[in-house]
Amino acid sequence: MDGVGTSIDGGLSRAFSRLGWIGFWLQIGIGAVPVALLIYAALSGGKDGVGTRGGFALIGWLTIGSLLVLGFTTIWFYRYTRLARRMADPERRPSFRALQRAAWIGAAGSALGIVFSALVMMFEVVQLLLYFLRAPQAGVPVIQTTSSGSASWVSAGDMVSLLGLIFTMLVEIVVLTLSLWLLSRASARVAEDGGYLLHEE
Repeated sequence: MDGVGTSIDGGLSRAFSRLGWIGFWLQIGIGAVPVALLIYAALSGGKDGVGTRGGFALIGWLTIGSLLVLGFTTIWFYRYTRLARRMADPERRPSFRALQRAAWIGAAGSALGIVFSALVMMFEVVQLLLYFLRAPQAGVPVIQTTSSGSASWVSAGDMVSLLGLIFTMLVEIVVLTLSLWLLSRASARVAEDGGYLLHEE
């Protein structure tokens, strides 16, 4: 039975290890770009006047939520590599259903991150659109003072923020694809073996 279990799990273990490391380093490498861009946008936004993002606190909270989810999925992909190592040990092998559950959580986390990023981008673009609609159609001034005396502007920080969100969503889409691939592999094993437990947790 141990030889059968080893042959059954060889491909699945390699898939969890290989895709786990790919997803982990992709999120570390590419994920550092939106984090740096968003930090730059926050620091360069200025404290005087009201920027295009200054009046909508929900955008800030959604952005933080998106980055937290990105951090969670990074840790979760590292956990995939630990599960792959456990599968190589006959005494510590997890069940196929545990692997399926882990892949489900990774896919759900990635999907949640995509939702957060999409909402933030939608709100950001709507704010920019409203600002441009209020501005003179001949061109957009760097700083525009309204009748109430408050000033607002469109700066490079707005574009940097959107670029950071696009990078974040790109990483999350790749991570979701990898998680769904692992989920399909684990689900196929559950279907083939009827949820046969390699080792009870």
